[in-house]
Amino acid sequence: MAEYESAGVAEEQEEKFDYPIKVEDAGPGAKRVTVEVPPERITSELEKQFKELRQQAAVPGFRPGHAPQKLIRKRFSTDVKEQVRRSLISESYDQAVEKNKLQVVGEPVFENPDAIKLPEDGPMSYSFTVEVQPEFQLPDLSNLKVKKPKIEIKEENVDQAMQNLREQQGTLVPVEDRGVEPTDYLIADIHLKVDGNVVAHQHDAQLVVRPGRIAGIPVDDLDKQLTGMTGGETRTITARAPEGHSTEQLRGKDVEIEIALKDIKKMELVEVTPEFMHDLGFETEQELRQALREQMEEKINYDVRQAMREQVYRYLLDNTNIELPTSLSDKQTDRIVSRRAVDMRMRGLPREQVEMNLERLRHGAQNEAIRELKLFFVLEKLATEQNVDVDEAELNGRIAMLAVQGDRRPEKLKQEMAKDGSLATLYVQMREQKAVDKVLQKAQIEEVEIEPEKKE
Repeated sequence: MAEYESAGVAEEQEEKFDYPIKVEDAGPGAKRVTVEVPPERITSELEKQFKELRQQAAVPGFRPGHAPQKLIRKRFSTDVKEQVRRSLISESYDQAVEKNKLQVVGEPVFENPDAIKLPEDGPMSYSFTVEVQPEFQLPDLSNLKVKKPKIEIKEENVDQAMQNLREQQGTLVPVEDRGVEPTDYLIADIHLKVDGNVVAHQHDAQLVVRPGRIAGIPVDDLDKQLTGMTGGETRTITARAPEGHSTEQLRGKDVEIEIALKDIKKMELVEVTPEFMHDLGFETEQELRQALREQMEEKINYDVRQAMREQVYRYLLDNTNIELPTSLSDKQTDRIVSRRAVDMRMRGLPREQVEMNLERLRHGAQNEAIRELKLFFVLEKLATEQNVDVDEAELNGRIAMLAVQGDRRPEKLKQEMAKDGSLATLYVQMREQKAVDKVLQKAQIEEVEIEPEKKE
């Protein structure tokens, strides 16, 4: 609650005081709240605090509890007034939210917070604006139809998985007798220019010669652009930076990407030998291939379930009328980024790869914020109406799964997620998924074949 978060919840009074509170609409999904703290309430709290302080304060020359009240007031007046001010604001804020049943989303924005001070006489008034859960009706889900993708794992899919594994365990070796070829690994100095001026650069950058991104800029034909380059050569590629690029000077502009090649390496795949199998914990190649198939089946099952959930999301979004707040806060953007990061980790992406994409996720989240905010409100209401919750055992089970994927200790991962806020995000996400899965149990499911190119 802005600077007032640390004030905490005020001590419960023997007789609860009712503050004069006024609540007004402040646009879609927002309320403006005005609170008045009467002078008698201020005086009462000051007297109480000074009395308690006198009993405890150590004042030179006096035994605890025997210092003159005037001396106590003079010596500790500033600190006591600040403590009372924060306590009264915290207490009256909590009462305003509880009394008016405000389902607050995010943090309040106080009007002129520096001016909220205890007056010499008269009441203390303050106002704040909060975004609240909008009021809306969920659509009828009784006749929902959902298509379930049917995907068959073939031997060529397992072959590709074996190829990927061999590459992961492979070795990079220098290339000296030829130019760049697709899938090579390069070391290069990169300079990004707009209108001939260098906007950003990176020395000794690592590139893989395949379609992808350079410094957050998509280059769909990177392999073709770099093929044939030799050490010491410089090439320039022109590409358009996305509107949400992390570097403001590049956003939405044609960028000259100057690549000065320094070193070429190629990947030598590890040989599938008995030693290779033994190091991975398998006796035969067939056992390894079966394990890869099961791993792929597990991932496909998760992806199929996600695809079905997405259809429910789209139906809810298309058929729910809801007025959203006119402004989207940084915290809401952070929530979207956190949701995306958790989802990527649940799909098995390594933590390092997720962190590399966080900046791109943040700018993508800003563009998707309105859709995501609407979906957040809708799924929150759906989970509440269905009385869905996630218990500690379920949460720990999901954390254990993430820990295995990232080769981490579950308790250590849980501590880290609690610290960076992603544990709360995981709980919300699991609760939403349980609510949607409950909808899918009653939906009309139609299995559909996925074409090979769509599988890819």
